[in-house]
Amino acid sequence: MHIDVIIATTDRADIVGETISWLRNQERMPDRVVIVGAAEDDLPSGLEVPFPIVEIIAEKGLCNQRNAGLDFACAKADLVMFFDDDFFAEKHYLANMEEMFTADTDLVGVTGDLIADGAQTGAIGSSEACATLSSYHPVEERNDRSCTWLYGCNMGFRTTACETLRFDTNLPFYGWQEDVDFSARLLEFGKLTRSNALTGIHLGTRRGRTSGLRLGYSQVANVLYLQRKGTMRYYDGWRLMLGNLAANLVGSLRPEPEIDRRGRLRGNAIAFIDLLRGRMDPRRIIAM
Repeated sequence: MHIDVIIATTDRADIVGETISWLRNQERMPDRVVIVGAAEDDLPSGLEVPFPIVEIIAEKGLCNQRNAGLDFACAKADLVMFFDDDFFAEKHYLANMEEMFTADTDLVGVTGDLIADGAQTGAIGSSEACATLSSYHPVEERNDRSCTWLYGCNMGFRTTACETLRFDTNLPFYGWQEDVDFSARLLEFGKLTRSNALTGIHLGTRRGRTSGLRLGYSQVANVLYLQRKGTMRYYDGWRLMLGNLAANLVGSLRPEPEIDRRGRLRGNAIAFIDLLRGRMDPRRIIAM
């Protein structure tokens, strides 16, 4: 199978360069790596890797940039793998992914169980991630199970299932929960699987992410938008929204390093006010 790895990136050329360089350790190399930036400065320079690199400039925003990657890859690739620009894949990742798609023709999407996720635990350094992965021993007992959601930092698709699917550009900038929305629509075409045979480390790098105010607004507006669209279940959406609201309230009293909880809380409040006024829209963050 022809496998394209697509990486959307903004303002993190050094980090994405390390991520792509790490891919040289893959047992099964990608056939191409497609880097999608929003400006020339987003693209790394001086990379020496044993696979072709394609560079694309697209309108800023995770959904816009991922769509540009899909538009390019779907013309040739059999499988596309979206890695975040700070995701370091374990060396068997692409080989195991190809094996899974080859063995099951009903499979249309996969995601992995992570060794560590800095987005949840606090940012992880690239040197620490490399050291952990270099000494990592794959699990002996494989565990593949059906799922309804693919984690956006590492998700792979069969291109025949997503030829007409694109990420929702009504979710601007960071595109919060775009992976949930895309997964729900992809599920109409076949099976989604989460596997411990697919793994790696998500650094959770803070630089280059959207502001606390914008993210806080998206934590409310995007959830309600996707619930109305029918791609996020009401229970899951409200649990996620209220959990983030509680975390922002507590964090505003005890500020955390690198996380703008007060900005997020303010964004939450503006979204709820907009909801009451009947003008809430995920795209409002563009003007914030």
